[in-house]
Amino acid sequence: MMKIGICGTGLMGATMAQIFAEKGYETCIWGRTEASLERGRKIITLEADAPLRFTTQLEDLKPCDIIIESIVEDLSVKQDFFERLSEIVDSETILATNTSGLSMNRICERVKGKERFLGMHWFNPSNLIPLTEIICNEKTEQRYVDAVYELAKAIGKKPVICRQDVPGFIANRIQFAVLRECMDIVEKGTATIEDVDAVMKYGIGFRYAAYGPFEVADFGGLDTFYHISEYLNQDLCDAKEPQKMMKDLYVQGNYGVKSGRGFYDYSAGKGEEAVKIRNRKFKDMKECLDKWETYGKE
Repeated sequence: MMKIGICGTGLMGATMAQIFAEKGYETCIWGRTEASLERGRKIITLEADAPLRFTTQLEDLKPCDIIIESIVEDLSVKQDFFERLSEIVDSETILATNTSGLSMNRICERVKGKERFLGMHWFNPSNLIPLTEIICNEKTEQRYVDAVYELAKAIGKKPVICRQDVPGFIANRIQFAVLRECMDIVEKGTATIEDVDAVMKYGIGFRYAAYGPFEVADFGGLDTFYHISEYLNQDLCDAKEPQKMMKDLYVQGNYGVKSGRGFYDYSAGKGEEAVKIRNRKFKDMKECLDKWETYGKE
């Protein structure tokens, strides 16, 4: 069983450490300071005998077979961190970053042993969303990709491989393409925010919870999808800059749930309640997905 190192004690790093420790993996979580470690301890809920230890010394990560970084989303900070880490650990230790979209090639520019460096992108809340993206840099060797893929499966994740270092990887490219079109529809007055969300939740998203876009197209008929594409593609939004809706909210400091307002109002405790409801929905959805995995195998 692989020994796991986690760097970063925020919500994502702490949750990753908990997941590995719960699955029985010997896990070491690193934080820059004792204060950051204490922050992680407050997030993690494990039995006293769980195989998890805390450290502020990078040298304590030497025994690890894989180290997953989840520190601040800043390119220069990550470059400095991995340069130092790659000099400390064994040459066969897999180095992985949990970045949401920074370039693999850029992050590992100064890494010793680029062939063992890759992305392992988890999704928040990581204890509920099963997807994990594995992203290659231009020199990543397949054996390291395979090792991380099998590790992700072993802890109950659904790994996918992004074979090229493209901005946004796979999931965020799809997510932002959808959001761009949704905002365009609202900005042009075609529909309200509420109705666009309803279309996604009760129509498109209902399908996509069970099937991917290629599967949906196969069910719908590729002849139908082809003819729709002939007239619709030319009319879809192709904005290259952040759209006005997003820009206005950003400038106003309305960042969504975290600030109390975004496209919707989360003030006066509504944000906390929204998070609770979201987590309940995700938990129910995960149980459905697990059940669906058995279909056709009875």
